Formats: sequence, C-alpha cells, structure tokens
Amino acid sequence: MASLPPLLIDLPRNPLVAVGIPVGLGIGTGLLTRNGTYGPNSLWYKSLNKPRFDPPKWAFGVVWPTLYAAMGWSSHLLVKALDRTPSGLGRQRALRSLSLYYIQLALNQSWTPLNFGFGSLGFALLDITALTSTIFVWLDTARHVDERVLWLNLPYAIWSTYATYLNGSLWWQNGGAKVVQDLVGRVMGKSKGQ
Repeated sequence: MASLPPLLIDLPRNPLVAVGIPVGLGIGTGLLTRNGTYGPNSLWYKSLNKPRFDPPKWAFGVVWPTLYAAMGWSSHLLVKALDRTPSGLGRQRALRSLSLYYIQLALNQSWTPLNFGFGSLGFALLDITALTSTIFVWLDTARHVDERVLWLNLPYAIWSTYATYLNGSLWWQNGGAKVVQDLVGRVMGKSKGQ
C-alpha cells in the first residue's frame, strides 16, 4: 500500500491540531458559503421544498462541530496506532484507515460548496452518497486498528446517513423527480422506436 505524505501523518500527532483541522475546515466552509447566492440564508434555499424530517437550522451548528471533533480525535488515535506498529498487517490497516479518514474529510468538505456554494443539489447528493459510503468503509477498517474510532464516529455515520436522506429528498422535491421522469421517458421512447 502506498504511504501517505509525511505531513498528513505528522499533523494528527498533535491532538489539538488533529481536532482543529476538521473543526476549522468545517467552520471555514460554512462561513464562506452561508450568505452566498445559494447559502442556507439565501432566498434560493428558503424557497426549496424541504423534506418531512428537516431539522431546525440551529441543529447543524451543534451537531457538526461535535462530529468534526470526534473525527479529528480519531485521526490522532490512528496515528498513535500507526506509530506503535512498525510493520505488517497492523501498519497497513492503520495507513489505510488514515487514508480513508482523509478521503472522507475531503468528501465532507466538498459537500458544502457543492450544495450551498453552487446550489447543485444533484452533485451534492452524489458527493454525500460517496461520503456516507466512505465513512462506513473507514469505520469498518479503523475498528481493526482502534475500536474507539468506530464508537466515536458511529454518530457521524448515522448523521451522514440522515443527511443523505435530507439531500436526496431536497433534490427529489426540487427538480430531481422531473430529471428522472425525463430520463426514463427518453430511455423508454428509444426502446419503443427500435
């Protein structure tokens, strides 16, 4: 397995940095997009048909920093496990877990600009679907390295599954259903004409 760049291994060795990176990135992307054309405070977002179980706006400000802190602490635990394991399968698992951590973090940080920066509910849905899948793979891999990572991030996996439902519902109720109907109509029309 390919190694991570040394910087990505060194940063989470410091627990404050490990926690600060995802918390800071999450707050940063939220601040950059919240008042934009498609942000959560925009007329565009307020005009969308919301899903049935849409949480109150304040919930996101409470939930996400907590989840980011847990994921950051987990990166610290994974690096500590990596440092204790000089070679073999344990080291490979620790490296894979840390790699998956960074992949899910990148997907996580991509969602806000896609949804609130560009107002692209469809691309945001693709992103969050990939994110949620990656979270489950990450936790399945990480539990073999340090089981605490699984338990710390189980709420994150559950919340991301819920967020995927919210995103999918927003997309479906605000044009996605028509996209699917048009696509099915084209496919069915072509198959009838052949």
